Amino acid sequence: MERGLLWLPLLGVFIWLAWAGWNEYQKVEAYRRWAEQFERAKYDIYAVLGQQGSDLTWGQPTRRGPINLAAFSLKEVQAIRLLVDDQAVDLNALPQKGRSIFLEFSLPNPAQPIRIPFTDVTLAANWGRHLQQELASYS
Repeated sequence: MERGLLWLPLLGVFIWLAWAGWNEYQKVEAYRRWAEQFERAKYDIYAVLGQQGSDLTWGQPTRRGPINLAAFSLKEVQAIRLLVDDQAVDLNALPQKGRSIFLEFSLPNPAQPIRIPFTDVTLAANWGRHLQQELASYS
């Protein structure tokens, strides 16, 4: 009886781990279906991002597909910056990690720039370099 009571919490942990894995798998599958329409796309736990030509679409991943989708054109962007812990960093001198990582897009219209979150500094820098090259080709 005592052994059964000792194993019960472990069983609960395994059930929770199985549910968390299934939940994440559902998010990735919904992202995969969504990303098929784009030339280039990224997924992480904070945001999904897709690029089709000069148009960027981003939103929040869920099991049923991305929500809170927003879109803008690179042709409207005035500047792209990589922010790590709310500090602009050089794309050629990256910090190892940071608590908050964003690609910031300055547009002429809204008062607030658009910030797309990333979990990895290197991934954000690669996207930043790619998008800056494309932005330069539109200028």
